[in-house]
Amino acid sequence: MASPDAAPASEGDPASPAAAAVASEGVPGTLDGAPGDAPPPAAPVSIHAKSSGAALTLGALGVVFGDIGTSPLYAMKETFDGPHKLAIAHAHVYGVLSLIFWSITIIVSLKYVTFIMRADNDGEGGIMALIAKVEALPVRSPKATFGLVALGIFGAALFYGDGMITPAISVLSAVEGLKLAAPGLADYVVPIAVAILTGLFFIQRFGTGVVGRAFGPVMGLWFGVLGVMGIAKIVHEPAILQSLSPHYAVAFFVDEPKMAFLALASVVLAVTGAEALYADMGHFGRSPIRRAWFLFVMPALFLNYMGQGALLLKDPSAIESPLYRLVPHDLLIPLLVLATAATVIASQAVISGAFSVTRQAVRLGFLPYLTIRHTSRHEVGQIYVPVINWGLYVAILGLVVGFGSSTHLASAYGIAVTGTLAIDTILFFVVVRMLWQKPVWLVAVGVVGFLTVDLAFFLANLTKVVTGGWFPLVIAGVIFVVLMTWRRGQLSVAARRAEEEGSLTDFVLALDASDDPPIRVPGTAVFLNADPERTPLAMRFNVEHNHVLHEQVVVFNVETVGVPHVTPDARCEVDTVVIPDDGIVLVKAKYGFQDRPHVPETLAMIEDRLGMTLDLENASYFLSRVTLAESKTPGGMALWRKRLFISLERNGAGRVEYFGLPHDKVVSFGSEIEV
Repeated sequence: MASPDAAPASEGDPASPAAAAVASEGVPGTLDGAPGDAPPPAAPVSIHAKSSGAALTLGALGVVFGDIGTSPLYAMKETFDGPHKLAIAHAHVYGVLSLIFWSITIIVSLKYVTFIMRADNDGEGGIMALIAKVEALPVRSPKATFGLVALGIFGAALFYGDGMITPAISVLSAVEGLKLAAPGLADYVVPIAVAILTGLFFIQRFGTGVVGRAFGPVMGLWFGVLGVMGIAKIVHEPAILQSLSPHYAVAFFVDEPKMAFLALASVVLAVTGAEALYADMGHFGRSPIRRAWFLFVMPALFLNYMGQGALLLKDPSAIESPLYRLVPHDLLIPLLVLATAATVIASQAVISGAFSVTRQAVRLGFLPYLTIRHTSRHEVGQIYVPVINWGLYVAILGLVVGFGSSTHLASAYGIAVTGTLAIDTILFFVVVRMLWQKPVWLVAVGVVGFLTVDLAFFLANLTKVVTGGWFPLVIAGVIFVVLMTWRRGQLSVAARRAEEEGSLTDFVLALDASDDPPIRVPGTAVFLNADPERTPLAMRFNVEHNHVLHEQVVVFNVETVGVPHVTPDARCEVDTVVIPDDGIVLVKAKYGFQDRPHVPETLAMIEDRLGMTLDLENASYFLSRVTLAESKTPGGMALWRKRLFISLERNGAGRVEYFGLPHDKVVSFGSEIEV
């Protein structure tokens, strides 16, 4: 039985207004505590209008392309000198270069930059944006939609696994250049890598905008150097340009199918960063990313890979570090410094992507409240998530110390990347068919074409499971369970809470007809509630136990809709509950899953529409605090999942900060709900 209980307002409330995970399977996440129809798309708001195209392109160059831009450090090396070594012969080098060229062209240039980036959600990208679009599709088969959403969530979980390995392998591969420049420092490679990564994670709180402006010129120099190093070798071996022909890749598979298939497990290292590129779209926008890719990044990568191939054919011993061997020994130290800086930026790409995916997961109802700090006054997409930052930091240090070298880490790299690539393809073409209404034949051609490439890479990387590939799979499995458990628990809590709250209309009518109505005290009370049709528990408790109600009462409902941003003029709907002029109004506020809910600011914006004079300076904000307890009755979630859900709820960030409420004006009433 619910009972009033004054409590600190920072405690979480799984069925509170921001708990987006209360939608039924196959229905877009809503905040009203019950499944409903997909909301109409809100008018979009530009999130990049105040920044110049050149500045955003430079910022994108500094943040988005670090991962894929540092692949030349290890992709060719691992292909010829990794677990499945290839003899350095003409057919192999040309075949691998052809595979790299066409893999980058098909997966990055065509699939992501040309096609998938069109499936943005008001400018936001990443697999969570695809999930939001799938959830917003007309529901024909709830089970099929739920299956697609679950598949997407597993892809997001794989992305976190990739986000842990990329910084570790990138920084280690750069610092390992010390073994060539100063062999006596070989024992210091791991400590130096740890120090560099520590510095990177400590500067995240300053925001991706600051980081991007600092890193953009460095990455511009890096890609310029990559291109120049490649050209220096190509001019002496111009025949290497013939490797761009696809027939060398085909011939490789025809002549040595087994070795060519196994080579794909290392060739995929050349396309790592494609999903991070898509996930980071919200930070800088589609056009700046496309410009940076086609004008700077792609040409530099192709030139450098061909330069490495030409070098290997002339000097097979260069396989120990083909990128560093492209320059004279006197230039090794400057290149080492630049490469180290570039790998720090590579780490930034996946860290920024992890922040974006996390925020979208919170807003779509797959994670509890987390502290999310906006680090730019102009770019809505630039954020910092402390718990993700430090969680990644701990995991990455463990990988660096545990694996100890980039070669060992390469054995774990690839499965998470290729799994996410395949899932993105499936979700994208569901959107193409169901939302964009493209013909079946066109969708079939796209699915077969792209998915064949994705699955070939995925199957090749399954050979790495025993040698380290198990790590990202385990990480992804754990994260997937956490995300789906929170979603399932939210649905359960929302249903039980609805039973306790009762109808808001009936409650107000009962107040009006009561022989002993509550005392109306001066002032303004704002009651946050998850369901606009139901009575806030705090409001019910205040009347039933304290027998008072403020003269001005605002029942404030927040709904997260399936678009990233809602314009201010489309944000709120104001209505009297039942009886005009009784001092009780209902405000339904809609926020995009990338918007920051701020209740006081929203009320100040719509005060003239409320039909009453609010004293917002002294208003009291009432929260309904729900304490979760384990239900012993059979059915529903397994006991271990109930305990996990309760633990997540207790460790989530407080609603006071989440909704921008003043700490000294918040009152909390509590009840207990079994899950």
